[in-house]
Amino acid sequence: MAVDRRITDNLHLVRSRIDAAARRAGRDPSTIQLIAVSKTFGADHVRAAWQAGQRDFGENKVQEALQKIDETSDMDVRWHLIGHLQSNKARKAAARFACIHSVDSIDLLDRLDQSADARTAPGVLDILVQVDLAGEATKFGAAADSARAIVDRAAAARAVRLVGLMLLPPWSEDQEQTRRWFVRLRELRDRWIDDGVPAGSLRHLSMGMSHDFEAAIEEGATIVRVGTAIFGTRVKPVSAGPSP
Repeated sequence: MAVDRRITDNLHLVRSRIDAAARRAGRDPSTIQLIAVSKTFGADHVRAAWQAGQRDFGENKVQEALQKIDETSDMDVRWHLIGHLQSNKARKAAARFACIHSVDSIDLLDRLDQSADARTAPGVLDILVQVDLAGEATKFGAAADSARAIVDRAAAARAVRLVGLMLLPPWSEDQEQTRRWFVRLRELRDRWIDDGVPAGSLRHLSMGMSHDFEAAIEEGATIVRVGTAIFGTRVKPVSAGPSP
């Protein structure tokens, strides 16, 4: 019961911060989607957040997610894959997720498109192209030119629907340091729309995590991926990267 109360309180605080950041930027808070990142936390945590009104959840790894999807099959949940997706797991991911944020190659796009016809999850499979603007060797994502090629290829997809771009910027505890990367993704998106990419295909910008989602919202994020601020600090290996 204590866990349920903590998650409920944390969700309320995060939503209040989203509301305030949106209003500072002159935006409607209802246009911003919160994804609760439940990686490493069990189905009981997902249930607690669901009972507090949360419906969108994010996972980094396909196998961990599939177990939770099965354990929460009685609930109306939209599952998002926000971590790197290997091409050989495209079929499993396409079958069960509502949205995949980490498409970073034409090959992966094609595999998802081929697999989406056999999906068991309701609705169309939405995808976002993960863009790597910093060229970090330890991060996945497509460089801007490659990302544009994926965006153009998605226009011919049969069973997946491109809805936007995703960014995982260089880590910094200071959100003013990550803000510039959010600006760059927004400007890139706007240039591509000016170049003729349909605005509906790039309507979402998935950017911002627990430590910087307010700056991301102020710079145009429509989806924020928040884990630690909702579920608490994760126990992670020393070599692990930042948590959403």
